Amino acid sequence: MPPLITREEALELGALTDPKDIEALVERAWAARVEHFGDSTDMCSLVNAKSGGCAEDCGFCAQSRFAEAETPMHAMMEPEQILEHAKAAEAAGAHRFCMVTQGQGLSKRDFDKLLEGARLVSQNTNLKRCASIGHMSVARATQLKEAGIQRVHHNVETSRSYYDEVTTTVRYEGRLRTIDAVKQAGLETCVGGILNLGETREQRVEMAFELAEINPTSVPINLLNPRAGTKFGDREYMDPWEAVQWVAIFRLILPDALFRLCGGRTENLGELQPLAIKAGVNGVMMGNFLTTLGNTPEQDREMFEDLGLNIERQDDNGTNPRPDNRSGWLEGATPDPVGAYLDAATPAGPVDLEVRLWDPSAQLRFAKKRRVPPRPDGAPNRVPAQTGN
Repeated sequence: MPPLITREEALELGALTDPKDIEALVERAWAARVEHFGDSTDMCSLVNAKSGGCAEDCGFCAQSRFAEAETPMHAMMEPEQILEHAKAAEAAGAHRFCMVTQGQGLSKRDFDKLLEGARLVSQNTNLKRCASIGHMSVARATQLKEAGIQRVHHNVETSRSYYDEVTTTVRYEGRLRTIDAVKQAGLETCVGGILNLGETREQRVEMAFELAEINPTSVPINLLNPRAGTKFGDREYMDPWEAVQWVAIFRLILPDALFRLCGGRTENLGELQPLAIKAGVNGVMMGNFLTTLGNTPEQDREMFEDLGLNIERQDDNGTNPRPDNRSGWLEGATPDPVGAYLDAATPAGPVDLEVRLWDPSAQLRFAKKRRVPPRPDGAPNRVPAQTGN
């Protein structure tokens, strides 16, 4: 569907500063969201399946080897560990589950582990399945689809004109080739970016219209959470009203895309998170992010329910990657495997039921990088020295 506003209108809306004007913009975005999606939602959760030591120089990311920042460090998870994460996400109320790894791509061994993890999630949960594993060919995208992946995430991060300020080792054109390969394999696409990297108002509008040309199924919006030791680590948080404003503008430019708020939303939005949801969001990344903490699942569910939105999973979540944008989507009930088990158990005897949730302390470790090479673009990437009084 074409944008509901022009570039000129988007720039005018981006210049608003009065909260009352922004609230009026939010109402406009809310109307567009309700028209296309009703009260449906699409709640995500992720697993950081391979973390730390990334060879790329993305200026926002603590996992980069060029960043002097502490970050979780672990090799590729085993398929069974991925499944445990998925079961925990399902128990928390997520509709979909994304398997994320660092870097531009995976070795054959790590890719095979991810494929097997995807198969286990497909076979043992009712979650929609996504993957975010860097660049890939049509052949690899096809393998993901055959293993049960339904949507692939690959951000453009920012506008084309500002892109070289964000990374010099990952090319913008390469990102577009990966997105095209995903489409050729018959998979849905999840493509978004990060706001507050130092881009201008014009470049934000540019990115939104570039996304409209890509026409992804899903658009994740991240708000920079500045990490000390990264290129953008000295930036201030985004003004909450400004963040809400741009969520609404992006919604009006991409009216039929599934929108979700992801990294940095708790730090940047604070108490305005519910207003950002009303600005056109379909879902959020529930729980924690790749290297930082988020809301509790209970808080996330409450934000959507307070707006009259339906957060229940449907019986066919696992088979339909986008069931919330079709007629009759409300039919069905949320699966309750634990309740079904208890109903079938013998009342007179004890119930032998074990629920295993993944324990991060048994897998993750935060490690300070021993050697941090200079960034290819010469930008500083050091944690500021502490000075005494």
